[in-house]
Amino acid sequence: MQGQKTLILSSLSEILCPNGCVNKNWIELMDYWAKFEFVILRLWVLIAVVSVEATHADMAEKIQVPEGFEVKVFSDKVPNARSMALGDGGIVYVGSRTEGKVYALKDSNNDGMADQVYIIASDLTLPNGVAYLDGSLYVAEVPRLIRFNGITSKLNKPPPFEIVYDWFPTKLHHGWKYLRVGPDGMLYLPIGAPCNVCREKKEIFATIMRISPEGDDLEIVARGVRNSVGFDWHPQSGAMFFSDNGRDWMGDDLPPDELNHLSSDDLHFGFPFCHGDRYLDTEFGIDDSCTNYTPPAWLFPAHSAPLGIRFYTGDQFPKEYKNQLFVAQHGSWNRSEPVGYRIVLVKFKNAKPVASKIFAKGWLDASNVVRGRPVDLLQLPDGSLLVSDDKNGAIYRISYPSNHNSR
Repeated sequence: MQGQKTLILSSLSEILCPNGCVNKNWIELMDYWAKFEFVILRLWVLIAVVSVEATHADMAEKIQVPEGFEVKVFSDKVPNARSMALGDGGIVYVGSRTEGKVYALKDSNNDGMADQVYIIASDLTLPNGVAYLDGSLYVAEVPRLIRFNGITSKLNKPPPFEIVYDWFPTKLHHGWKYLRVGPDGMLYLPIGAPCNVCREKKEIFATIMRISPEGDDLEIVARGVRNSVGFDWHPQSGAMFFSDNGRDWMGDDLPPDELNHLSSDDLHFGFPFCHGDRYLDTEFGIDDSCTNYTPPAWLFPAHSAPLGIRFYTGDQFPKEYKNQLFVAQHGSWNRSEPVGYRIVLVKFKNAKPVASKIFAKGWLDASNVVRGRPVDLLQLPDGSLLVSDDKNGAIYRISYPSNHNSR
């Protein structure tokens, strides 16, 4: 920058005083430079802002959805946006991972775009999971579960958090947590395996657990779960379903990622012994059988990384989407040909998955360039669907305008 500044000053001096600058001229020249530098800085900031906004708007336009649906930016001011939760008054709470922040988004004029963004907390340890219950916001960090009481009326000045539970493992590998309130009023969260594939002595790893909102009655409800970052309950049967990401380094096409069905407590879903529905681990599955474990309810392509899942219960979308499952596939990180980076619709019949198809794509372009990475899904009160994108720090809103609702 100093070299560029000298070059620009020399050029200005030739224009302002071609016969040489005396002290007065030089002072004026420096004054011109200060003004020039200020203008350039303002232009640079303006260009950067416009470029970011254009990028997010362009990304929304590039997302391909079925005919009749629309995609727009709900907010592009949520760096590293991850899991989402809906609070009172339509407030959307958003966790992050590497950013260490928790946000609150408010669409005060109901135009389908968040016009107010609040930072509820900063400097947290991978605060991926957020959940809202009885006026309080719960946040899951790696080592603990915290709570912000009476948050709705305190967005401008969030209260100090209370520690609900602080005895979770501190290992960061798969240590970030999803968080949901179950139909029973309990909080559900996973404790991921602290590795690609391993057999940990502590039974808390590779599980899904539940805990009371006051931090009591912690118990394991599912075992053999490598890394789940999303779960939901079927709106008719009440059964819990959850995503699970398979291990790496078994090739491009193995093992498949999973959608699992928790039909009763304390089932074992195979990790690290069996992957998918039939693939024994070459180290930990020797002399074992996949029939000893609960098989997946549905399989996804290996490395597609299914994260957030959400059963659609609204009335805005056409009726064929009612009670069907949307799945956000975050996308592969080490496959020779990328896969995922999309929203998949899993069709259910009699409360069981029977088919799947791509609902939204465009985060991976035709040249296999990654343009974004969908993370979580959240249904708003009006029936539209939010999709978070941690790569772009944005949240998109998928809607089905009223002029199409004759279907």
